[in-house]
Amino acid sequence: MKVLLLNTSEKTGGAAIACHRLMNALNTNGVEAKMLVRDKQTDNPSVYTINTSSFRKIINKWRFMWERFVIFACNHFSKKNLFSVSIANTGTNISKHPLVKEADIIHFHWINQGFLSIKDIVKLTHLGKPIVWTMHDQWPYTGLCHYVGDCDRFANHCSECPQMNQGSLKDKSYKTFNKKKNFFAQNNVTLVGCSNWIANQASQSSLLGKTNITSIPNPIDLTLYHPTKSSDSRKLFRLPDSKKLILYGACKATDKRKGVDFLISACKQLSNNTISLDLTIVVFGAKSEELSKLINIPVINVGYIHSTEQMVQLYNAVDLFLIPSLEDNLPNTIMEAMACGTPCVGFNTGGIPEMIDHRTNGYVANYKDAEDLANGIHWVLEDADYAQLSQNARKKVEEHYSETIVARMYKELYGNLIENNNR
Repeated sequence: MKVLLLNTSEKTGGAAIACHRLMNALNTNGVEAKMLVRDKQTDNPSVYTINTSSFRKIINKWRFMWERFVIFACNHFSKKNLFSVSIANTGTNISKHPLVKEADIIHFHWINQGFLSIKDIVKLTHLGKPIVWTMHDQWPYTGLCHYVGDCDRFANHCSECPQMNQGSLKDKSYKTFNKKKNFFAQNNVTLVGCSNWIANQASQSSLLGKTNITSIPNPIDLTLYHPTKSSDSRKLFRLPDSKKLILYGACKATDKRKGVDFLISACKQLSNNTISLDLTIVVFGAKSEELSKLINIPVINVGYIHSTEQMVQLYNAVDLFLIPSLEDNLPNTIMEAMACGTPCVGFNTGGIPEMIDHRTNGYVANYKDAEDLANGIHWVLEDADYAQLSQNARKKVEEHYSETIVARMYKELYGNLIENNNR
């Protein structure tokens, strides 16, 4: 069985990391899997790029810039939400690519920002091969946006998109919604939600019609992500042995969607508690240095972590991983932290409560409730049986997200699709 995984980037972003991990999981569990990307960042021989020359790289950069410019223009030349939406108006026709031709299954992941247009996706479905599309965010079943926020217009028909400034009933979201709706009505595509939450959300979209939707989580390599000695990990990052360390981070640490405002508010709540005397916030990610000016608890910035090995050590160095995201699917960071035996605290939103079992391996706080977020931090660090929490966190990942388990679920799905396709 040959599977081709399609993603814009090989390693940048949560979807790319999950796609790369799935490729490795499939290859170690009896499936020949390869990745085709626009942006290749390693020398992995199983990953191929469409940027096969300097000329193609320039053309594809212009495709990316053209899509952003059209969004910019439609948004009355405002940069607001410039990267929160995608219109898939341009991309590369890969329908004749050798890897596409030899594949038994074509598996879409995150294909935005000029990699594949809607027309390019249609051409791939015309090849007659089974198509699987993993939803790493909500874009596959909305008009434009990657996360809908409080908007539920996708359930009927996207229009007057709140993330755009057009204000027209038949705006870009309306037109793109129609294009996607026609595509799903005419093609047999199986959508996979990384979480039950996103699968359930997708089932409410009128865009998908009777499209088959299932749920399979992302995998993680438990030989890479595992518990180590905390004191050794703290020495690596020069972190204090005497403090209780809370880890927070994101690609952009100040991202509003990642809940930075609630992190700040929760720290204010904790500053009124004696526990704050023993606390230090450890922040990773771009612009992490900006948070030290906003948080009234000591902050140590470790910047952008470039290697898996360092990230594993960082998870093991801390006592708790805090993820106050306001919208999230199945965060890789929770899975990684728990695999290292680090309990997590997050809001009751998206796929987070599917990963964190409340008061069993962490704490699920009431949505947008900074006080309860602070309560969760206090409970994990002061009141809970911490050793049991840590053990339960690791066990949850072993039982639900291991490479073997996830690869088996995908193999079964692929096999059924191939069998049905050959009838």
